[in-house]
Amino acid sequence: MKDLTNTAPGPARWRVGVDSGGTFTDVCLFDETSGRMEVWKVSSTPDDPSRGIAQGVEEGMRECAGATDDPAAAVAYLGHGTTVATNALITHRGARVGLLTTAGFRDLLEIGRQKRPDLYDIFAEKPQTLVPRALRFEVPERLLHDGTVDMALDEDAVRTAAQGLRAAGVEAVAICFLYAFVNPAHEKRAREILEKELPDVFLCASHEIAPEFREFERLSTATVNAYLGPIMQRYIHRLTPRLENLGLPVPPHLTQSNGGVVRFEVAAETPVRAVLSGPSTGVVAAQVIGQAAGEADIITFDMGGTSSDVALMAGGQCARTNEAQVHGYPIKAPMLDIHTVGAGGGSIARIDSGGLLKVGPESAGADPGPVCYGRGGEDPTVTDANIVLQVLNPTHLLGGRMEVRRDLALAAIDRMAERLGMDTMATAQGIISVVTANMAKAIRVISVQRGHDPRAYALMAFGGAGPLHAVRLAQELGMPRVIIPRTPGTLCAMGLLLTDLRAEFPLTRLMPLDSAMLVEIGDAVAQVTAEAEDWFRSEEIEADKRGLTRRVDMRYEGQNYELSVELPEGPVTEETLKALRAGFTEAHKRLYGFAVEDERIFCVTFRAEAVGQVEKATLATSAPGPEDARHAIIGARQTWYPETGCFTETTLYARERLRPGMRFDGPAIVEQMDTTTLIPPGVSAHVDATENLILELGQ
Repeated sequence: MKDLTNTAPGPARWRVGVDSGGTFTDVCLFDETSGRMEVWKVSSTPDDPSRGIAQGVEEGMRECAGATDDPAAAVAYLGHGTTVATNALITHRGARVGLLTTAGFRDLLEIGRQKRPDLYDIFAEKPQTLVPRALRFEVPERLLHDGTVDMALDEDAVRTAAQGLRAAGVEAVAICFLYAFVNPAHEKRAREILEKELPDVFLCASHEIAPEFREFERLSTATVNAYLGPIMQRYIHRLTPRLENLGLPVPPHLTQSNGGVVRFEVAAETPVRAVLSGPSTGVVAAQVIGQAAGEADIITFDMGGTSSDVALMAGGQCARTNEAQVHGYPIKAPMLDIHTVGAGGGSIARIDSGGLLKVGPESAGADPGPVCYGRGGEDPTVTDANIVLQVLNPTHLLGGRMEVRRDLALAAIDRMAERLGMDTMATAQGIISVVTANMAKAIRVISVQRGHDPRAYALMAFGGAGPLHAVRLAQELGMPRVIIPRTPGTLCAMGLLLTDLRAEFPLTRLMPLDSAMLVEIGDAVAQVTAEAEDWFRSEEIEADKRGLTRRVDMRYEGQNYELSVELPEGPVTEETLKALRAGFTEAHKRLYGFAVEDERIFCVTFRAEAVGQVEKATLATSAPGPEDARHAIIGARQTWYPETGCFTETTLYARERLRPGMRFDGPAIVEQMDTTTLIPPGVSAHVDATENLILELGQ
């Protein structure tokens, strides 16, 4: 299988996963020979994230793998997940983008579906339009719904638009014409012209990134891809030579929003499919850990430095979607059903014009970072609040490798408390309460709003800040149990060692599900299947490592939205149509509670999902031992709790000393290199067979 194992001579043994966040870069290393797993963590380098990644790989291999002479030579596989695209979209720091669209549809990007984000919220705000009106150019051209040309493309108008875009200094251009998913000829020609007129500009045509119907969603996807394109390309073009200079013997892969990985060059052209790159692998790892722990119903909570990501797993599986809103922007791309909110350890606290305390989505990042880093930051963050409350170690982080200044954080929160007319500690706890409410709102979106009661789920917390806030979040939602994995701060990096190569190929062809269309349906299925087979060959995936799932998005005539139904294996026959009808009827009953037996059913989009299986890391288990956890105690610290209203002595435990079977009660804090876990008064903890820390909140 291409790119997945080391074919060069040398002692290649280690599989390495690297997750680059806004604040820290996490490295997870798995020894294929012994099954040993190690983790490493370094500060991210926002000015050039590739520096932090290369540093993390080199230090991780030296310090954890013991490879001192030529560390990268021992790497058999390297997978990488990044929040570069996610954070650029959340913080609106993408490229300057222009847009080429069909005449008369210049404002579609801003009009959207004319839906209010919240129907009864008079203060609701729509997300920022990524392309200002002055950079949206109309081009005379028109295709009909069947793809026939009603008006030929005005090529001179494309050239004129290119001149205007060049003068405006755009870094990227999105192209989206009506019905291009049926006939992409006009988009292809417009792209050819722009390639000559704007040779150094990132280009994205909608039929390349989202060849599906619904013009606004297709336009939004192409625009987001263009908005992130230059950011991702610069990122990958800097990272690739750094890894090569380390002597990496295998081509690296980058994870996508669907939880699978692709080659770097593919990711550079399709950044919109990596907008949930970092979070998706955390969900993959959580799924594996949940299964090992016997927890089938889980809500995942991944809190990093800039954002928090949540997902719901019912029956041990995370839902997948082909369309989602990411920070308010509709995106048509295969992805795990993850909801992201701008709330992280680096989220900045501020007082709004009404005198109210707000937290995020702006983040201090890694440079200058929170005030306590001592690098010039002035606005207090969530991390500063935790330092002041002494939930976090007030002198150092990362197992002693990173010094922090509590005095600076205390001074910053003092200034804010004075403006609010509040006590300093109450202000610090207020920052924690506000960010907790923000994260609880995100979880309600994926649970309560979709008919799931969060009280019936366990909360699995990871990310550098997840375990720190997990109990507070669970209390807010009435959840009874929290699961903290063995290496929560680097779980997304670990997930890179548990995932497969994955790609999806969609094709929109609206046609009724009946015998008269048997040939057309068969042709559509054959087309997406052929694209998947071509991908298998291009990746040189062996036959016994291939997995192919074919699905059809279907709806009743007149319905607005579709249900996805799995297509039976083999050629398309009359029996296939019967199976599709039965599958759709069952899915409709399950979701809506009824089905209309004689109603006409339409096929809308045909999909083929290709999976290339790779070797994965494994989870070790141990038999429970003694319950006494005194051996893991490393000291005590005065910590401020809202339960007591004052500083309270809190027992400190070292995570590496906790063994399966051990039990203890809060107030307690568990420290480890990659994160800190808070166990407030009234919460009990024990360690399970896979070394997860299980927190029971009680009633």
